[in-house]
Amino acid sequence: MSAAALRWIRCRRLSTAGPPSVKKVLQWKDLSKLLDKSAVLGCLFITYEVIALDKAVTIDTSAILQEKNKSYIYLRATPSDEKDNLTGARRELHKAARRFVEISSRLLLQSLDEHFSHVDADPHEVALWVLLKKTQSANKAIRLEAVQELADNHHWHDYQYQTAAQVIDHRTAVGLARMPQVDLRFFRHPPDSYHLNDGLRQLLASLPQTEVDKCVRYFTSLALRESTQSLAAQRGGLWSFGGNGLPYAQSLTSVPSEKVESFCLQALVQHSKVRSHCDHIVANGGLQLLQRVYQLRTDSMKIQRNIVRIIGNLALNEGAHQAIAQSGWVSVLAEMMQCPHIMQASHAARALANLDRETVKEKYPDGVYILHPQTRSNQPIKADVLFIHGILGAAFKTWRQKDRNALEEEEAAKREDDYTECWPKSWLAADCPNLRVLSVEYDSHLSDWMAQCPAENQRKSLAYRSQELLKKLKLAGVGERPVVWVAHSMGGLLVKKMLLDALQDPDMHGLLQNTKGIMFYSVPHYGTFMAEYSVNVRYLLFPSIEVRELCKDSPALRSLNDNFLNLAKEKDFKVLSFAETLPTNIGPMIKILVVPTQSANLGIGELIEVDVDHLNICKPERKDSFLYKRSLQFILDALQSYIAH
Repeated sequence: MSAAALRWIRCRRLSTAGPPSVKKVLQWKDLSKLLDKSAVLGCLFITYEVIALDKAVTIDTSAILQEKNKSYIYLRATPSDEKDNLTGARRELHKAARRFVEISSRLLLQSLDEHFSHVDADPHEVALWVLLKKTQSANKAIRLEAVQELADNHHWHDYQYQTAAQVIDHRTAVGLARMPQVDLRFFRHPPDSYHLNDGLRQLLASLPQTEVDKCVRYFTSLALRESTQSLAAQRGGLWSFGGNGLPYAQSLTSVPSEKVESFCLQALVQHSKVRSHCDHIVANGGLQLLQRVYQLRTDSMKIQRNIVRIIGNLALNEGAHQAIAQSGWVSVLAEMMQCPHIMQASHAARALANLDRETVKEKYPDGVYILHPQTRSNQPIKADVLFIHGILGAAFKTWRQKDRNALEEEEAAKREDDYTECWPKSWLAADCPNLRVLSVEYDSHLSDWMAQCPAENQRKSLAYRSQELLKKLKLAGVGERPVVWVAHSMGGLLVKKMLLDALQDPDMHGLLQNTKGIMFYSVPHYGTFMAEYSVNVRYLLFPSIEVRELCKDSPALRSLNDNFLNLAKEKDFKVLSFAETLPTNIGPMIKILVVPTQSANLGIGELIEVDVDHLNICKPERKDSFLYKRSLQFILDALQSYIAH
């Protein structure tokens, strides 16, 4: 109410309550002038209030930057039986909007340390807005505390979750996504899926072929050829029966589009490792296209993993973080993090860790997976345990629990003993919560395609892989804390080669100084008899270059082992070796002792023989089995002085 209006009311009181002489003094002409002045002042006051309100209210509209996504935010179809309530719903919506403007205009103007007891609003609403404002603070500690409080409070109303989803920036969204069991209503959902057409093929064809090796160029052309033939079949075009389309010619009405998409995605994985290609993928709508493929292929966990793998690679570039969040990927990753399948959750954890620049300083390149901690935690990390699989292994399947038969499944069910896809993630992380557990995967997926890359052999040598992995591990911060290495089969040779290469690189000396222990599972330090068997058996287990490097008593292996023994003695590495005693089934009627005890014996440290075959030497039967308990004890002993306090 303006001051002029107050004066006018005061004058009316004087004119009615005073003696007759006062009535004669205040003429109608004077009142008319006074009213004119009050009207002008009232207009000025209203204008000032509107401007102040405009400055006070700031609504994040980042979700609707693109014209095609204007219907993105919480629009839901109304069933026919609810149309009668539409008018009432609109009225409630307008009321909520007015309430939103009123409360936010009051709260967002206040400083963080002011109390809001004088605000006429539900304390629950006040608390939400205070926390949302704190997430924008210039003080990092305040931001982190606010995100933690938002995630810990599970009593917000549904409309409050939706309001928060519109207000929070990508930094806050990533922080919430990395909270354990966060409520998924905090995140904007991605747009609905549309028909894919040949978008993947067009995106792949538009990428430059520079800065990628021969294998990437080879398989990019293969993926384009497959997708072109698939598209031709869908449109009723001609087929080239001399090419790879021949297997599909038997059923032109059933083109395996999932396989074509898989080819394109695996090629995109390689392109996403190149910084300039990442910018190109983002600029040409690749994030939205991948989102649509992800939503369409809910039945294929492999395709979804490859897509999230690409997102994790793109997230290595901080300039792409805003675009990744705006295209709806944070909500997808948050949901995938809560998936019971360890492989799915770990791919999402890697992508979110690369997006989280508030609490994570390391970056996780392609093939380096963080098994623990996968969420934000107040537990300080004291040391690292790094798992390296062998040839034909993988970052997860190599370290799974030993496979069970039907009888063992029944017995385990009685004990309520759940099977784990990855014991370092399920068991070691629980027993050693202050360790960071990483698993590394070689860049071996290209060799799984239908044809073999002409340049693939050079990628499989120990020297090539050692240099490649050292660069990745440095980016992931391996070597900044005490480290224990855990390796299976050829992975142990790779660990020895990496440590010897680190000796020659001044930037990697920290890795040597911080290496406290190495655990070898059936590592062929002196080669394997495998190379002496027939060519068919040899190629069944190892590609040709690995066979040459693993030949029994080969000069290369002898030199590698001698040099490593000198290094291990100089640095006083703790060493534990396990050796298999049972032959391994590698085909019908063929059993081979892949790594004999004499080859698994490094010559230093303790050697333990276990009655298992080569594939199961690194797969404990149960958490209380000797194999796991002895492995855990070695890790604890090697890191005792670092994790005890």
